[in-house]
Amino acid sequence: RSLIEKIPGDDWQKFATLRAYYGFMWAHPGKQLLFMGNEFAQRHEWQHDYSLDWHLLQYAPHQQLQQWVTDLNQCYRQCPALWQRDGEGSGFAWLDCTDAADSVLAFCRFDDHGNALVAVCNFTPAVHQGYRIGLPKAGHYRELLNSDSHFYGGSDVGNGGGINAEAVPWQGMQHSAMINLPPLATVYFQWQESD
Repeated sequence: RSLIEKIPGDDWQKFATLRAYYGFMWAHPGKQLLFMGNEFAQRHEWQHDYSLDWHLLQYAPHQQLQQWVTDLNQCYRQCPALWQRDGEGSGFAWLDCTDAADSVLAFCRFDDHGNALVAVCNFTPAVHQGYRIGLPKAGHYRELLNSDSHFYGGSDVGNGGGINAEAVPWQGMQHSAMINLPPLATVYFQWQESD
C-alpha cells in the first residue's frame, strides 16, 4: 500500500502523520527517498502500467502535502545543517530519544560553523503545551517550518514565529526553551545570529 494508506486514523490524522514523518525524514541524517506519488499522498501503490493519480491534486489535503514536500526541499537546500555533516557524528546530537510516553523525538543538526537546526517531532494527536527542549546555544530560534501550519492542512498550533533560549540546562545542553508542540507534527527551529 502507499504510505498514506499504511497510517491509522481518519484522513486528518493520516495526512498529519505523513507530514510529521516527512519532516522527521528530511531532518534526520541520511538521504530522503519518496517513491512516485508519495509526494502528494497517492492512495494506491504505484504501478508501472498506470499514470500517477494526479487528479488527487484537485483536493486540498493532497495539494497541502505536496506544498509541504516542496517547502521541505527548499529548506533542505537553504539549511547547510541538514546536509553539510550528514555522515559525521559532529553534525548530529540527540536531544530526546527516550520520551516514549509522549512519542516525542528531538534532535539537532549542525553545519560546518556550528549553526544549529533543531527538529522536534510529536507522533501523538495530543498538543504538548510548555514542552521543554534543550538548545545548543543562547539566542533566538526562528520557527522555520511547522507541519501543523494551516498552510499544510494542520491545526495551526505553533510558537509565534520563534522561541528564545533560557540559561536552563536541559537534555545535555546548556540552554533550553518551553515550546508548544503541535499534534502529529514536526517543527524545525533555526538558531539566529544576534544583530
